[in-house]
Amino acid sequence: MPDLQDAQGVNRIDEIMEQASQLLGQTKAIDAEFLSLRALDLAVRASDWDRAARIVMPLQESRRLRRQNATDTGTVRLVDTQAQTRIKPETGCYLFQPPLIAADARAYRESWLRRGVQLFVLTREPMTRDGLWPVSAVGALSIRTKLAPPAGVKAKEGCVTHDEITQAIPVSWFQQAAEALGDAAIASVDASEPAAHRVLDLIERLDAFPEHEKLHQALERACQEALVEPAPKFERRRGHDDPYSF
Repeated sequence: MPDLQDAQGVNRIDEIMEQASQLLGQTKAIDAEFLSLRALDLAVRASDWDRAARIVMPLQESRRLRRQNATDTGTVRLVDTQAQTRIKPETGCYLFQPPLIAADARAYRESWLRRGVQLFVLTREPMTRDGLWPVSAVGALSIRTKLAPPAGVKAKEGCVTHDEITQAIPVSWFQQAAEALGDAAIASVDASEPAAHRVLDLIERLDAFPEHEKLHQALERACQEALVEPAPKFERRRGHDDPYSF
């Protein structure tokens, strides 16, 4: 009875999103985020592009609220040891740096979000020879870009970071780095691919880096386009077949 199964699936998605909307109205950002992600997964698996598009906005809003709560603390904390990752953090912004890597940051974010801590997490890599900081995120794929470090960072040989941080990192720089990383994620998606494939490409990038407004907006547009496009007739490119992946 596929029609009954389809109706049950639709009802389940709508029920989840009703709960998510109520939680968002109560400013329970993380709970709303997780429910929205569950509903989005169900909608995409069913190729229900209309519902998928409508789910993106509450997902985006819940993450925006979480980030706002984190940035309102006005502090960026550095994390560079495994011991730090085992201590319950406060709401706030956390910058991972060597010897820790983006995979450590992802595990940290996922672990503490599940326990209700509102975090905004980024990873920076060692300073490059041209004096820039690579920032990165990982999931099924890697996203990376480079930008100038914040004021107070000096090149220094003989250490794993290749530099020394001499003053507090401004939240404004942290937000700028997140914007640059999200922009790089969008740029890595092949706009010539079918919309249904781009939906999955963008979901992978949001899974790696969920902290970018325009990345959510790009996903919403791709869902809307998939709604009116014919279904793709060829397999989606992934991994080594994708020239835009790392």
